[in-house]
Amino acid sequence: MNNYIEQTITFVKKELEGAEAGHDWFHIQRVYNNALNLLKSEQANEQIVVLGALLHDIADSKFHNGDETIGPKKAMDFMTSININDHVKEHVVKIIENISFKGGNFNKTFHSKELEIVQDADRLDAIGAIGIARTFNYGGYKNNGLYDPEIQPKLKMTKEEYKNHKGTTINHFYEKLLLLKDLMNTETGKKLAENRHQYMEGFLEQFYNEWEGKA
Repeated sequence: MNNYIEQTITFVKKELEGAEAGHDWFHIQRVYNNALNLLKSEQANEQIVVLGALLHDIADSKFHNGDETIGPKKAMDFMTSININDHVKEHVVKIIENISFKGGNFNKTFHSKELEIVQDADRLDAIGAIGIARTFNYGGYKNNGLYDPEIQPKLKMTKEEYKNHKGTTINHFYEKLLLLKDLMNTETGKKLAENRHQYMEGFLEQFYNEWEGKA
């Protein structure tokens, strides 16, 4: 393993010690592994992808009062400390600034193959069996209700509405998770997302049947 990878993993593990379980080191590890898998079929700068995957949630704004500047600054300061070159540092920071879903209704100002790969790797961890587990874990962390038939999902939220929205955990599937399949960037990401998407649809069907006492 390259030295910069070892140093980054050590840094991330320390920074995320005690983090909410859906956004902890193991989330980062899964995204990192997803990114390495996507790199097998995509042409991109491996160092930028690796650092982007490992540092993308170093200070998620959800856990810092919505402040989106902390993560990029922490990442930049760390990369400077291990002598990553300026071009790579700036690109990784752009990935961190543009990776998030944020309701899906905002115009990205930055595009690159490396961002596409890291974004797909992160989105894959938000769907399928892992996505279901993470969603309910975060819903419990926020004390959101499981499901309320009277509360409809809120679609097409602005970035600010999405950040401040408090709904049910089941509604989050419709507000984000089920939308991700069609937002994937890479061909491999799209194929992997299809299977995970179907798994979530099966889960929801079973959930509603159990909710209504039919299963």
